Amino acid sequence: MTSLERRSVTSLALLYNFRMLGLFMVLPLLALYAIDFEGATPALIGVALGAYGLTQACLQIPFGWLSDRIGRKPVIIAGLLIFALGSIVAALADSIYGIIAGRALQGAGAIASSVMALVADLTRQEQRTKAMAIVGASIGLAFAVALVLGPLVAGLGGLEAVFGFTAFLALAGIAIVAWQVPQPPRIGMTHAEVGARPGLMGLSLRNPTLLRLDAGIFALHFILMVSFQVVPGVLEGALGIPREMHWQIYLPAVLLSVLGILPLMRLAEKGGRPHLVFLSCIGLLFLSLALLGLVREPWLFYAALWLFFVGFNYMEAVLPSLVSKAVDPGGKGTALGIFSTSQFLGIFAGGAAGGWVLQHYGLAGITELCLGVTALWFLVALPVPRAAPETADGISLP
Repeated sequence: MTSLERRSVTSLALLYNFRMLGLFMVLPLLALYAIDFEGATPALIGVALGAYGLTQACLQIPFGWLSDRIGRKPVIIAGLLIFALGSIVAALADSIYGIIAGRALQGAGAIASSVMALVADLTRQEQRTKAMAIVGASIGLAFAVALVLGPLVAGLGGLEAVFGFTAFLALAGIAIVAWQVPQPPRIGMTHAEVGARPGLMGLSLRNPTLLRLDAGIFALHFILMVSFQVVPGVLEGALGIPREMHWQIYLPAVLLSVLGILPLMRLAEKGGRPHLVFLSCIGLLFLSLALLGLVREPWLFYAALWLFFVGFNYMEAVLPSLVSKAVDPGGKGTALGIFSTSQFLGIFAGGAAGGWVLQHYGLAGITELCLGVTALWFLVALPVPRAAPETADGISLP
């Protein structure tokens, strides 16, 4: 990469990390802290947890199209301002409805596609895949840091401090965009790697391979949002770990998950068994969810949490690359746009459904819901992917 490309990618990766960090920090906290707010019920806490996913799903493609028309930087700065406003609304909330409104506003700053489009604008074709991989990796880093930083910040000032910190991160992101990210060459640039193209949406939605991957990312984030409505409570209640110390459980579980991920990747790539490993990871998630729902022996619960992060982080890394391989570059942006929308819909559905089930059926219902969704995902993923011929529209069909 040139020095300009390195500066661009580093700045945008940091921006993406700040934004996702702000969104992820409440994941291990909301179920514990929001119950004290006026009107709070498990069902409404679940809605608050997943609300940003719904607004993200609805607005990320329109934000991407708008950035093609008026420029990347204005759209990104506007999205960060909306995100900061949502964080402030949530920080000042004295009821669960205020937190829901704040979380929905946070998600309405849907700049993911605009950021990736700016990455494409500022890098050469031969460096673009590497650049996007670096920015994408910031999501995994943000997730790991958020699980540690969230409980620490909440221990100092509760949810108000956490949402105030996320507002600060949004304002820091605006400073990065204004002063660190270079100006793209011109408005109106489009790239096959990013942004949904209306003419290709129908083809992507009729592609069974892509639909299975879309269902996979939906299920993965559905399970994540449902699980974290009960895991923090089990750590505090059944295992007696103070909430401000939960980071001491999450940190080693996430870091040590690398020890489980690396052999799986080696077997998939060098062993030539990617589909077997993919199905095995779904099975691994099923096992970990069963243990998390049933066991209360500390060491076994921690082992189950580690297994969960092994399966989750492997899938989080592999699923986007499988989407990229399933289509010709001409349809990649559209396929990834639909894929991301499925992810955010899974976040919302997992939050809302998990909260409702927890309120009416308790921990047993949550466990059955997670296991049922995971089993259904396994059946959907069971067919072996087939190589697909290309169409004249530049997208592969099975």
